Amino acid sequence: MNHGVRTLVYPVKDLNQAKALYTELLGGEPYVDTPYYVGWKLGGLDIGLDPNGHSAGLTGPVNYYHVDDINASLQTLLASGAHLMQAAKDVGNGSLVASVKDADGNIVGLLQESSDQSEGGAS
Repeated sequence: MNHGVRTLVYPVKDLNQAKALYTELLGGEPYVDTPYYVGWKLGGLDIGLDPNGHSAGLTGPVNYYHVDDINASLQTLLASGAHLMQAAKDVGNGSLVASVKDADGNIVGLLQESSDQSEGGAS
């Protein structure tokens, strides 16, 4: 099942500079602040900064659709003509992400939260 876009990640080159800007823009401190990801919750949206995004081929913000089964969703998109950008990988706490490019080069992200997070645990 697709639960819609719930995560938006920006690739950034200078994490500290970007963190300062988004802290002001979003009106508060991030809920997670690590060297590999900084994130805020705004309404039902997780807004994150990825300092490794550019080296992974990201050229702009990526919307992540939250799905129940990332591998099934990934296979469906590939069968529909998408091109694999990143296979499913664990990004911590059991959460998995993957991404594809559509025929126009747009990046589509998939995110499967760990069972703890999807059942109302820490996110």
